[in-house]
Amino acid sequence: MTAEPDAGQPRLRPGVAVTPLREGLHLRGRGTSLTLEGSRALPVLWEVLSARLAGDPAAAPAPGPPGTDANAGAGPGSPEPATGRRDPIVGHPRLETALATVTARLREHDLLVDRFDDAEPPPWPGSVAERPGDAVAAIAAAHPVVLAADPEDGTALAVARALARGGAAPTVRAEASLPVGQLLVVAGDPPVAVGLRYGPDGGFVTAPAGPARTRADLAALTERLRSDSGRGQGSSAPRALPLLLAAATAQRLLCAVAGLPDPGDPADNPRLLPGRPAVLVADTRPLRAEHHPWAAGPGPVAAPPEDLDAALRRVAALGDPRLGVFDAPSPGDLPQLPTALVTCRTPDGLLVAGAARTDLARLTGAVRALELGLAAVDPEAAGAAGAGGAAPRVTVGAGPAHALGRALRRATLAALADPADPRAAAPVGAAPGSRWQGHPQARYWTTALARRLGHDPDVTVRRLAGSAVLATVEGSRAVEATAADAVAVAALGALTRLAARDLDPAPTPARVRHTAFSGAAAPLAAAGRELPDWVDEGWTGRWLAGLADREAHLQAALHGLTGLRTAPWQPRSTAAHPLADALAGCGLTVLVPVGDRR
Repeated sequence: MTAEPDAGQPRLRPGVAVTPLREGLHLRGRGTSLTLEGSRALPVLWEVLSARLAGDPAAAPAPGPPGTDANAGAGPGSPEPATGRRDPIVGHPRLETALATVTARLREHDLLVDRFDDAEPPPWPGSVAERPGDAVAAIAAAHPVVLAADPEDGTALAVARALARGGAAPTVRAEASLPVGQLLVVAGDPPVAVGLRYGPDGGFVTAPAGPARTRADLAALTERLRSDSGRGQGSSAPRALPLLLAAATAQRLLCAVAGLPDPGDPADNPRLLPGRPAVLVADTRPLRAEHHPWAAGPGPVAAPPEDLDAALRRVAALGDPRLGVFDAPSPGDLPQLPTALVTCRTPDGLLVAGAARTDLARLTGAVRALELGLAAVDPEAAGAAGAGGAAPRVTVGAGPAHALGRALRRATLAALADPADPRAAAPVGAAPGSRWQGHPQARYWTTALARRLGHDPDVTVRRLAGSAVLATVEGSRAVEATAADAVAVAALGALTRLAARDLDPAPTPARVRHTAFSGAAAPLAAAGRELPDWVDEGWTGRWLAGLADREAHLQAALHGLTGLRTAPWQPRSTAAHPLADALAGCGLTVLVPVGDRR
């Protein structure tokens, strides 16, 4: 490959559209735009700059006499300078400064490309490549090979035509190991491949990878999407479907060969995840194609999410409707007052999750639904009693601290509920009394519960060892660092239980499970959020920040109370591996208790 020089004459990128405004300009390119406003001179200035970018020598500044400003004294009615330029202002220092400023802004927004010869950059990849010459040379040297069961297959030929239009010289070959309806396109050294599957129900295009991995991805995705095959059955696929998939396949392969951003790059789509493959999935009724995150696909173990927004992005990928591993919690048409509610389907029935906000309810429901999903496919996750109705033994969290906080609360409540456990009858400190009633969050949630019940709720508070308080509100229990926190969280749990009961068509036996928010999620919700001084704990954001500040001390107290030891969960059944891989790839933590607890 011949590298381009480090400097050259800038040209406007192919495909950039320019719209003059009354006092400015608007430029649009692939994935970027720029608006310059503030002067009626900008449209006129653009005429000069665009001529230069097009290589018009008449727009270039001509040299003046040595030691003089070629345009000094130029003004209305002034004679044209002796240099012979048609425009007397070209070359004026202020004009040159303005042109340099606009040029710099264009380069900042990647709207310029350097040209080093008389040839114009090709429309593609000139519209996207930082160095179009290198990209064109890489594509020309790639020699893609389209492999198909039938080399005369129409979709295989469409891929070859799309590759040729992109500047490659493809070859179509027969490959007996590929099923009908699947293609493998390989190019470059080291080789990179993209897979395609098509049929009357739609199809997909895999992310670029090595040939062996792409073959495995083709098989896994075909099996995964087989359950969706009913979307287009009963009629043949639209004629445009093979063309759509062929063009997408060629684009992904050529971008990989030329070092260009993949069309499924997460930077351009917040629904996708870094480190996880993005699969283009096409439907036939209606005809459409969209990139989907493949959380269970191959890739490295991800770092835990840093805040609640990042955690919910992982949850959305895990619950993707086409390639996800569980049914993502959704508020649907449920009321969001007084408690934010979401529901999702689990192997153990419908799950209702409640919290002070919908985003917290989504996270709360997601981790509980994933625990139920793990218990259904792995004996280690289900515990000795198995998955049929038993509480999962594993604890899922958006990160290690979230998972440990949930596991410690669960272990504490289980110990205090067991009459045989000596900690259930252990002496405790004085009860906090009713001081919690002055806290705005505890007062709000108990008042909301009173309206729902028609009477004041039954509330008991008990101080445990260290900075830990147990509150019981209408049978719902919570362990937090203060009495007010515990009462507020327990009241949220009681409201969530009542909502689940309302959704249960057959309350005996109950098939609608419920789960409620705990302070373990507060550090994620508070991360990176600055609150003004006037915001007190009557605001949910300030309360969450306070819960986050108290979480470390609470976990230390609960660890001293329970002696809980945990270890990362490892799947023991083949059926659990896809879910385990998806959780690890999205940075979620799964803990299981180990050893004896004191």
